Amino acid sequence: MKRTFLLLVFYFFSVATNAQCAMCRAALEGEGNVKKAAAVNDGIVYLMMIPYILVALIGIFIYRMYSKKKQNS
Repeated sequence: MKRTFLLLVFYFFSVATNAQCAMCRAALEGEGNVKKAAAVNDGIVYLMMIPYILVALIGIFIYRMYSKKKQNS
């Protein structure tokens, strides 16, 4: 359990993330858009995290449901 928690912490709180699609990169290339490019990167990473969090929550729910079922048997 500790190992899983530690892996999740390291996965979601990485130091440097560079996530841009090709169109976003082309639109934001240049020296004047540094702040805007950082904001787009943060938005992409935020949107990418939501499905992983949902899958993790569903997995935890299923795990708890099966563990309660085993205890009652």
